[in-house]
Order: sequence, then structure tokens, then C-alpha cells
Amino acid sequence: MHPLLLSATTLTTCLGRGLAAHRQALADGRSGLRPCDFETVRLPTWIGAVDGVDTALLPAALAEYDCRNNRLAQLALEADGFAQQVRAAVQRHGSARVGVFLGTSTAGILETEIAYRQRDAATGALPAAMSYAGAHCPFSVADFVRQYLGIDGVALTISTACSSSAKVFAAAARQMALGVIDAAVVGGVDSLCLTTLYGFASLQLTSAQPARPYDAARDGISIGEAAAFALLERADAQAGGGVYLLGTGESSDAHHMSAPHPEGLGARLAMEAALQSAGLSAQDIDYVNLHGTATPANDAAEGLAMAALFGDRVPCSSTKGATGHTLGAAGAVEALLCALALQDGCIPGSPGTQQLDPAIALDYRLAASRAPLRRVLSNSFGFGGSNCALVLGVQL
Repeated sequence: MHPLLLSATTLTTCLGRGLAAHRQALADGRSGLRPCDFETVRLPTWIGAVDGVDTALLPAALAEYDCRNNRLAQLALEADGFAQQVRAAVQRHGSARVGVFLGTSTAGILETEIAYRQRDAATGALPAAMSYAGAHCPFSVADFVRQYLGIDGVALTISTACSSSAKVFAAAARQMALGVIDAAVVGGVDSLCLTTLYGFASLQLTSAQPARPYDAARDGISIGEAAAFALLERADAQAGGGVYLLGTGESSDAHHMSAPHPEGLGARLAMEAALQSAGLSAQDIDYVNLHGTATPANDAAEGLAMAALFGDRVPCSSTKGATGHTLGAAGAVEALLCALALQDGCIPGSPGTQQLDPAIALDYRLAASRAPLRRVLSNSFGFGGSNCALVLGVQL
């Protein structure tokens, strides 16, 4: 594929709001996880909650989109001058030539959970103020973002569980290659809700301790929330001076509704496709940000796929011990953490991980370390075997 410049980026997670907070947290090896204190949830688990979401106010003209998910989106859009940079791009290209491609898993379902508690005792009807289109509907966040930024081009939401906001990079790149648009806002937004917290607990996938990816004693995920955005534009990659999307790879192995293929088949196919898209080989990759959820099955399967493709040559780590698993936002969050790694020449460590699983033979990094990075790979694997890998790089 033709390289696409990440001409503007922003990131909001439990580590903080904006790129500077994440750059410092990565260097320090800090985690933003804390014991679960969200809403009415009573579970022995840890979460990655973003402060200030409940008090954020949407513009009056967009009040119908009010929900935790869209408030979180707005917090991120206003960090790092991102909204201003996108509006400038809209002026350059024209509003119809800029697209919006976002990933989410549950969108604003918290609003429906709250409305359900307030339903009519006699009829069961939800409150009249409940807006499915404005909050619960997965398209809500893409619709809100395009209106907030003044974008009239193609807009869509991808909801493929944990690969959602990695796949948006591929979707946007295809539309740009077809000539439908000249630029795209890509990213992901997912916010805490009862459905995911209790749902993953019912699947016995949450841990009572902070997530410990690739640890010998790992026993589950810590759910987080986040919003991450990038502006993709065409640019001459030979000129350098930025981070580029070099390749995308997708696969659907459909092995199981919630469990990964035990040998990481779909994961390997996605990574191979991303390398092929970028015109690179495994030897060209300097770092891999693993999906690394800290469940026994996921890390073992991804470890097998990694070992088959890279051996133990390439440094790798999972950053979910820092941010939690941000579900539909994870792909974009980790792609942007990779962008920071490229800019800073810093391989992220793995907060929370204490004793590596000896059965997984990888060059897994526990602490952040300096290294010259030119090309990195970011993995995102979702329920149902929906997988995506992205290759990012700097000056070629």
C-alpha cells in the first residue's frame, strides 16, 4: 500500500489526557489501573478509568449525542490540538473529501443500562429521553465526531470487538486508495459500562489483580476505557519527518466465539498480510506491540504465532498492563503508543508483568528501553477470530 502520514494524533486513557502524559508514563513504566469503583459495579477486578468524563459537557447543538462514550471522545478530540488540526485539514481538502472511521464495541450502552433502571414499572417502556441513535447505536460515535469536526465525507463505525479500531486504519486506507477521500480521521472510542465488566467476569476472563500480560501467573484482563484518534493524509514517505502507516493485514479465522485459535493461526495470517502490504519481511520489524490481554489462552496463542513468524529475534511487549484492555479502542490506542515509540526511540515495557511465562519463547521486554526504531508492528485480535495487524514506520 502507499504510505499514509499520521499528520495529527491524540490519545486519552487512564494514563492521562494527551500524548505528553502517555510519553511520560511509557518512559516511567507507570500503570493507570486501579481497583474497580465504577458506577454500581461490585466485582473484584481492576479497571482503567479516565478521570473527568462524567463532568464533560457536549455542545448544546449536539446534546442528543450525550453519553459517556461521546463525552470521552470529545475529551480526546480537544487534547493535543487535534480538533483544530482536523478542521484545518477539512479546509484544505473540503469537508466531503475527509472521512471518519472509528471502532467501538459497546459505544454508549451505559445510557441504555441507566434507562433500563428507569423504565416504566407498568409497561416496561424506557424513558422518552433515551436516544438509541444518539447514544447506544455504534454509529453514534462516528456521527458525533463528524459533526463535531465539520466532516461530510464517508463515515462508519467498525465493531469487531477488540480489533475494531485497528481495522479502521485498513478501511480508511482502502477508501483513500480508491480516491473516495483525501484524508481520514481514524481511531477508536470505548467507555466503561456494566455490560462489559459483568460480561467479561461471567466469562471468567477478568482478574482480581492488575493485568499481567505474558506472566507465568497471568489470570485475566483489566478492562479500561479510552479514546484515540489519528488524521491520515497522503504524503511523501521519502521526505521523512513523521510516522506513517505502511501496511495493514486482516484475517478472520472464525475459530471460536470467544477463544483464540490455539496455535494463533488467525494472528499469524494477519501479521503476514500486514508485512506483505508494507512490502516488508519479519526481519524488517524492530518492535511488536502484542495484543497481550493477560489471559492464559490469548497470550499462549499469540506467543506461538509470534515465535513461528519472528522467533525470539524481535523485542515485544504488551502495554495493556498500563492502560487496561480498552476493547474496541485498543487497536487505535496501541497503534498510537507505537507511534510514540517510533518518535522517541523507546521500546515500551510491560507494567504489571513480574515473572515471564517460560513456555513462551519471545524477546519480551518488562521495562522500557531506548532503541532506534524504524518499523514496528501492532497486533489486535478480536472475538470470533477477527484479527488485524498494522505496520507503522518513520523515514524509509
